[in-house]
Amino acid sequence: MSSDAAEQDWRADFPLFAAQPQLAYFDQAATGQYPQPVITALDTYMRSQNAPLHRGLYKLAYNATEQFEAVRTQVAQFINAAAAAQVIFTSGATAALNLIALAFGPQHVTADSEIIVSVAEHHSNFLPWQRLAQQTGAKLLVAPITANGAIDEDWVLAHINQHTAIVALAHETNVSGAHLQQAPAIAAAVHACGGYFVLDGAQAIGHQAVDVQALDCDFYVFSGHKIYGPSGTGCLYGRSELLEQMPPLTLGGGMVDTVSVTKATWAELPWRLEAGSQNALGVIGLGAAISYLQPRRPAFTAHTAALTQQLRAALANIPDVQIYSAPDACATVSFNVQGVHAHDLATFLDEQNVAIRAGDHCAQPLMHDLCVSAVARATLGAYTTVADCQRLVAAVQAARDFFLGGEAQ
Repeated sequence: MSSDAAEQDWRADFPLFAAQPQLAYFDQAATGQYPQPVITALDTYMRSQNAPLHRGLYKLAYNATEQFEAVRTQVAQFINAAAAAQVIFTSGATAALNLIALAFGPQHVTADSEIIVSVAEHHSNFLPWQRLAQQTGAKLLVAPITANGAIDEDWVLAHINQHTAIVALAHETNVSGAHLQQAPAIAAAVHACGGYFVLDGAQAIGHQAVDVQALDCDFYVFSGHKIYGPSGTGCLYGRSELLEQMPPLTLGGGMVDTVSVTKATWAELPWRLEAGSQNALGVIGLGAAISYLQPRRPAFTAHTAALTQQLRAALANIPDVQIYSAPDACATVSFNVQGVHAHDLATFLDEQNVAIRAGDHCAQPLMHDLCVSAVARATLGAYTTVADCQRLVAAVQAARDFFLGGEAQ
């Protein structure tokens, strides 16, 4: 295996690996590690800048509010939204998708409607639409995957019709790592039928530039902890006219204009969808993570894509290993050792300080489709090195030999 020497410099940006020098971490798709600039931003805010947002009538509070809102503008620029008010801060992609399904969905989905998702969706982009279909009587259509593990986009396009109210798909799937290739075409087809297009960008945004206007999606969501930022942070992008239609689901401080004993009026967007005290610390960290990632993302993606291809090939050469991830995945290798449960494999690897993910990955419909209960998943980040990948391959080989014996089965 080979890669750019800069990988060592990137790894040095992440203090975890100074504290855990023997750790090979392959769970970026679940939670990325913190680079030093994010840690510094969090520490600085906690030590010298913390104050309540939007309502304090003193300099410290003004400054905290300005920093918070500056991140909103930063996110809008990061995804090329037309206006900062189109960005709603949430606790993550899960909360954002539920907000869309609960506040927007019932206004546009009826018993005559159809909702299209795929079998490869994370539960966060499957369960809210399943529930909405059950509550409204709409039909939930589930797109299959191709032989390469990608969402069958041709199937999606063929099933969009005048009954299609919502199409909600992963921009990059979390098990196969496959990217959606025809998002603008799907958006055009949905809009031509009067429906709406939702993209779950939780996995994709770390690997590719996102332009929500070029994608022509109606909503786009992502989480902070998958792009080297704090957990408990995320964003919902929505077209202004659609966000305006969404009633606030959470009522309380900060989201109202006027309140009397008999009625209330709501504040303007985006604040009316952000009730209560916001996660200021997390949002500041999110801004620092975007500042760290954005200029480096093309290099990170090239680095992880090259290592992913090499890792995939090396694992495929081990007897009894079956690969489930897409051939062109840029940071994901999902696999099993046939005859060894994925949980047992992960535990064996952990004894050698190699951390992978194992389970259904919040994608049980896909597991059913693959006829497995769980798969092992190795996902790579900027800090992943050639040596990490070599250790993973050696550990999988050792696990295979330990559980199955030295001879090919």
